Amino acid sequence: MASDPHKSLALILYAHQPFVLGHERWPHGSDWLCEAITECYLPLLHTLRSLVERGTSPQLTLSFSPVLCEQLASPLLPAEFEFFLDTRLRACADTRRYFQSQGQADIADLADYWEGFYRERLGQWRALDGDLLAAFRNLMEDGHVELMTSAATHGYLPLLACEQSVRLQLRLATFSHETHFGRRPAGLWLPECGYRPRYHWLPPVGVNRQQHRSLRRGLEEHVAACGLAFFCVDGQSVQGVFPSLPYPADPTLVTALHGQAGGRAAALLSPHHTYRVASRSGTGTAKVLLRDPDASRLVWSQEVGYPGDPWYLDFHKQHDPGGLKLWRVSEERAELDHKPVYTPARARAQARAHARHFAGQLAATAAGPAGLTCAAYDAELLGHWWHEGPHWLEALYPELERQRIVPLTCSAALDRYPPARTVSLPEGSWGEGGDHRTWLNKDTAWVWERLYDGEFQFWEVMQGAREADRKGPLGRVLCQAGKELLLMQASDWPFLITTRTARDYAEQRFLTHSTDLKRLLQLARSVRERGRLEAEQERFVADREQQNFLFPALEQVMFR
Repeated sequence: MASDPHKSLALILYAHQPFVLGHERWPHGSDWLCEAITECYLPLLHTLRSLVERGTSPQLTLSFSPVLCEQLASPLLPAEFEFFLDTRLRACADTRRYFQSQGQADIADLADYWEGFYRERLGQWRALDGDLLAAFRNLMEDGHVELMTSAATHGYLPLLACEQSVRLQLRLATFSHETHFGRRPAGLWLPECGYRPRYHWLPPVGVNRQQHRSLRRGLEEHVAACGLAFFCVDGQSVQGVFPSLPYPADPTLVTALHGQAGGRAAALLSPHHTYRVASRSGTGTAKVLLRDPDASRLVWSQEVGYPGDPWYLDFHKQHDPGGLKLWRVSEERAELDHKPVYTPARARAQARAHARHFAGQLAATAAGPAGLTCAAYDAELLGHWWHEGPHWLEALYPELERQRIVPLTCSAALDRYPPARTVSLPEGSWGEGGDHRTWLNKDTAWVWERLYDGEFQFWEVMQGAREADRKGPLGRVLCQAGKELLLMQASDWPFLITTRTARDYAEQRFLTHSTDLKRLLQLARSVRERGRLEAEQERFVADREQQNFLFPALEQVMFR
């Protein structure tokens, strides 16, 4: 590709699924994971390999959340995935027969399209022997992509109560990443782009919150302490728009968010530069990439984003039974009953047109010395929410070359555009309003109250744990308690409650982990006194270990 240093694209795709394997299937559960593999991860892998085979190195950055990696590596997944695809193939046959009987040959033909799609994914899966992580690792080792990590269970880090919780989320993440990909990651994707600076913090909810006021470190300090070089934040939080937090702020917090030094820096930051973030204490520093708001809107916006184009596959309308999507978005987003039939060839042509448009917009905005654009999206957007997304991505690279825009991994972007300034960042996220309201609100306050209670109790029990306990029954119980706490901390549960997309499932999962944590902490106290597990207690712990199997090496991190 051309090497114009003034036009570069750092494209980040962040892949994440909550821990659902073995926790129900449909409508909420492991089907989410299998859908993401079928509609996103396998097509994405196919796209990246196709580009490489044609002589184009994608040079993008992929972030796999550790909790997703644990599920993709699980021996439970292959049978679950093949069952999922078998169910979908049977749905194709049933759907074809139904619409043929109704004399709707055009819709019946789409069942053939989906059957071909699913059979291709099944063949791809079997050719990989079900090892998706190895396939992406090979792309990394060959120098075509960069792989980075995220928090272990996608915990919403700015609102976690205990420093030990943040530290565990990040240390476990780097350990897990190295286990699955063979090398330590250079960077971190902050879940939900949720960032907080150093300040004296008061838990936003809880009857005893005043006694837990504490000085919390900035996330850049935790990132640096884990040996990670960089992270990403959303551009909306650094362009002079100061998010208001959905809970009372003490004067120290107000200073941290709106103080003169941080305010001036935030108001002047451009998403086309990189920066160095240093804590006010001087104890931690890391580089930061800013997610470009304009590039984000082109893809994500409900009003102007590409996936809302009338020719693309409509995500919401499905044929029941079977769940096949057979209709397109349609002009002016018609009601579900009036959606026209999907036309795959026309949709792919539109994806190519949007690739040209995206590259053209990058060329127009990335001119001059501040020539870097960081575009970051959920990987699941490409293929799952936006069926044509992988085709858009494949078509994008020739357009980048025409516009003389160089694709760069995050590490390469930081090398080419080294930070020239050290700045302060305001607290924020990429959620609605740029603050925490998507995760903390009147519908989810009870979640955080229970989580904070669990955090404080867990770390209180851990204070009495010794290295000698690590391999004994106490260490075993504490490790499983740690897993339950980590699973409680997942940002997915409050998000699903707030958006009401799977509220009952999210509440049930959170409450189950909360109840199990409470019982395990009681067991830990009992084992500390008696030195053993009773038979019934042993069965309970074994059952929790079997279902919530992730992070088998947690004790190596937790007791360090």
